[in-house]
Amino acid sequence: MSELIVPSRAVPDERGCVLSVTPESAGWTYVGFEVFRLAAGDKLGRETGGQEAALVLLSGRADVSAGDQTWRGVGKRMSVFEKTPPYTVYVPSGDQWDLEALTEVELAVCLAPGRCGHAARLIAPEDVGVEHRGSGSMSRLVHNILPESEPADSLLVVEVFTPAGHWSSYPPHKHDTDNLPNESLLEETYYFRVQPEQGFAVQRVYTDDRSLDETLAVKDREAVLVPRGYHPVSAPPGYDVYYLNVMAGPTRTWRFHNDPDHAWLMR
Repeated sequence: MSELIVPSRAVPDERGCVLSVTPESAGWTYVGFEVFRLAAGDKLGRETGGQEAALVLLSGRADVSAGDQTWRGVGKRMSVFEKTPPYTVYVPSGDQWDLEALTEVELAVCLAPGRCGHAARLIAPEDVGVEHRGSGSMSRLVHNILPESEPADSLLVVEVFTPAGHWSSYPPHKHDTDNLPNESLLEETYYFRVQPEQGFAVQRVYTDDRSLDETLAVKDREAVLVPRGYHPVSAPPGYDVYYLNVMAGPTRTWRFHNDPDHAWLMR
């Protein structure tokens, strides 16, 4: 298996964690990412320390508290493939969060360096920007959960639905060079769900000089690390593909560079 693919555990650990990416395990600096699968009644909590967190309820309902605030009955969709925006709780660094599952829950914990610069808050579905991006077989549905226009210190979080037979993160683009205002340096994780679950997505990760050039068959509930390079995704016919993106870098802005060979597709 490629070192860029992070599989889920078949059995959750004692905390309910099934997938974990840390800066140390990824060999980079900024992005951390975890997925938890919880049963009704399970509890989970931690201090954020030097990291800010976005708790994305991929599916299920829960009570969540952070700081001196509590949100009860958070969550609505029971599957990401309902294609409605999720509930998310933003928690700053130097804070504490706690969650109790009211149903079965799939929770994504998105992490990046924080500066205690913002208050904990609930990001409800009506706060999420919904965008239909691209056309033809490049069309996809985008939910901007935590874009750069909304308060955070480092995190950028977005989810994308790619219909069967379509492409996304396409035309191929990259954001691996600190060259603002033209391009920003952002590490990125992709967490995939596939429907039906026996299917797969295809993702290519490659650089201009091809020192990195991998084409990956990604299964349901696997994550892909994008440390650098272009990273387009394809959903094979018969299989809808979802992914949650987490990005962070030295500057919290998304400025990308299209592969010159394929930039004509933007026209």
